[in-house]
Amino acid sequence: MPKGQPSVVPDDGLTTRQRRNRPLVVVHTGIGKGKSTAAFGLALRAWNQGWPIGVFQFVKSAKWKVGEENALRVLGASGEGGTVDWHKMGEGWSWVQRDAQMDNEEKAREGWEQVKRDLAAETYKLYVLDEFAYPMHWGWVDTDEVVSVLRERPGTQHVVITGRNAPERLVEVADLVTDMSKVKHPMDAGQKGQRGIEW
Repeated sequence: MPKGQPSVVPDDGLTTRQRRNRPLVVVHTGIGKGKSTAAFGLALRAWNQGWPIGVFQFVKSAKWKVGEENALRVLGASGEGGTVDWHKMGEGWSWVQRDAQMDNEEKAREGWEQVKRDLAAETYKLYVLDEFAYPMHWGWVDTDEVVSVLRERPGTQHVVITGRNAPERLVEVADLVTDMSKVKHPMDAGQKGQRGIEW
């Protein structure tokens, strides 16, 4: 697409400006690395535009200190761009057998309830629902309800959802879907994650 020109112009009655400013649902899925990183890249662009940003981390432990959180919190507090609120739900990766499984389910549902309240109140211009594909895939949160809420959200709120195994129903209604595939990864050669790359 040279110069960002669309390859198709739909006959939907919208002006170019109306179509350009349409709120989007974005999904980053697949088994490759970089889904959350890409979403946080969008958050940086949103911050630069002065948009209020809400990050909701599902599944990842509240104890984890990720570099993107620190950077976006500092930027959000700088007064130069948009504001950033960061919400963490869950106690860690739930495919590891642990007693906290029920807590993770409950916290995922609580997190989704908060997202619904914020969407209804138009609290943010960009929502990053990090690893939210997992609670839908595992049946903790009803995918049909998510799709309905996203379709009916008011205003011009953009929502990006990350995580493997994004439900097909979500993929169907999303405006932009990227499937991250893995070609090679250092872990395949026995290398563990490292600072500045994984966190």
